[in-house]
Amino acid sequence: MDLNQPAGENYANPKTCLFHVLFKAGALAFYILSAIFFDNFVIIFVVTVLLAALDFWVVKNVSGRILVGLRWWNEINDLGESVWKFECLDQESLARMNKKDSWLFWWTLYLAAVAWVVLGIFSLIRFQADYLLVIGVCLTLSIANIVGFTKCRKDAKKQFQQFASQTIASRFSSTIQSAFSVV
Repeated sequence: MDLNQPAGENYANPKTCLFHVLFKAGALAFYILSAIFFDNFVIIFVVTVLLAALDFWVVKNVSGRILVGLRWWNEINDLGESVWKFECLDQESLARMNKKDSWLFWWTLYLAAVAWVVLGIFSLIRFQADYLLVIGVCLTLSIANIVGFTKCRKDAKKQFQQFASQTIASRFSSTIQSAFSVV
């Protein structure tokens, strides 16, 4: 490893990146390799879904916060309606986020979902409808994180734009006021 590399060349959070990828790879690898070692669908279902659920939780609550500065959750309000809640770092902190960490986060999020879709197509081709249930659960968890973080990123951009508009408007207003107060 070259110690003279620019700071932006390395991952800022290598342990978080490792676990972000590890749980995704673990669920996919177990599902793919389990056909070789196990003949019991229940074991394959339980372990694969457990690994996918751990991945969902780690991405939603840990790696999303650390790698891209975003977090989302869903609540049911008093009227029984589903309300999405988003949390993000301030713009200064978001600007300091490591690009490699962010790149790894988003690409693995999408690639894992694509891998589950491909495995689903193979299950359809092999007429293994029961394994589609496993894939459906894992794909649902992956898509939930994709939708949640995509909405959270869009909400963060919208908040930044509103903040920038308000800041520009208030500075323009104070400039106009100070110009007329001099006269």
